[in-house]
Amino acid sequence: MKKFLFLLPILSFSTILAQESSPAPKSNYMQTLVMIVVALVFFYFILLRPEQKRRKKAQNMRASMKKGDRVTVMGLLGTIDQIKDNTIILSMVDGAKVEVLKAAISDVQPNSQTEAKA
Repeated sequence: MKKFLFLLPILSFSTILAQESSPAPKSNYMQTLVMIVVALVFFYFILLRPEQKRRKKAQNMRASMKKGDRVTVMGLLGTIDQIKDNTIILSMVDGAKVEVLKAAISDVQPNSQTEAKA
């Protein structure tokens, strides 16, 4: 083992020289810029755009609510009794009334009698 210790500095020096003698890779900023743009477009169409569509659909659904519609709010089912600016009052099965935020509504089922008239 001691016989080969004198080769250690020579071997490390030769690897340093070999690294210096290889040509440096050319930095291509245009390629990097194109990859960043591709990544941004990918994230827009995969993540942001579908979320914007879902949000707009939910907003339209909440805007089209009217008295008598059945709604689902965080697992609770009820019938719309009164609509205010930011909240609605739900009438539950046992006659209880609950005030909830419009933003918490996850599903609106139009009243079947109102739909039949239309």
